[in-house]
Amino acid sequence: MHEISVLNQRLQLLPDKAVNVPDLDLLLVADVHLGKSEAFQSLGVPIPNRVNQDTLERLNILCDRLSPKTLCVLGDLFHSPRGLDDAVLQSWIHFAETCGATVQVILGNHDRAIASLLDSFEIPFHTHPIEYPGLVLSHEPADVPDCVNLCGHIHPCLRLKTRLDSLRLPCFLLEPPHRLILPSFGGFTGGYEVRLTPGAIAYGVAEDKVVPFSGNSQAGRRRIQTF
Repeated sequence: MHEISVLNQRLQLLPDKAVNVPDLDLLLVADVHLGKSEAFQSLGVPIPNRVNQDTLERLNILCDRLSPKTLCVLGDLFHSPRGLDDAVLQSWIHFAETCGATVQVILGNHDRAIASLLDSFEIPFHTHPIEYPGLVLSHEPADVPDCVNLCGHIHPCLRLKTRLDSLRLPCFLLEPPHRLILPSFGGFTGGYEVRLTPGAIAYGVAEDKVVPFSGNSQAGRRRIQTF
């Protein structure tokens, strides 16, 4: 776990590719993309069926460990109508009913196409960003200069290179002035390689650690930083 402070908001970046906000008893994940394997299977691509189960098991372990009051999915809980079968829907409904947290879901660009289906299955969702004191939760990045924006959508990854090797890590991306983009939580989602602009910091997820990088520097930083 790597803790940072942004606008006096304590944010714990977890190697599980999630953010814990301890002062609000709030756990955040983004871009879960349940049903993506089913969507590919419908096109004849052989993808293992355990992808959804493994993703929800990881999320369940997180909830058991942290016992958050609220779990918020920052968009793209589901992947597409093609992959939204009964098994996918029921696995999420069972998780939401048994995880021990109040579950909030923000519609992402993938979810919007199936909003009517989610409504028919009584899966609650938000069509607009969710606001907490000092925080704005959204799917796409939002322009909220006086608050911390926590969002997803980008699936940020960081490319590390040496003369002999290259490594691609999912990362949390902290952009000025006060935006933190979460990596995708789903196990079959891919990623977008980001370039660090001045003032930006990428927190790479390397197994059980979260490692900060700024510009071309690969030196570790202090455990708690304030921006």
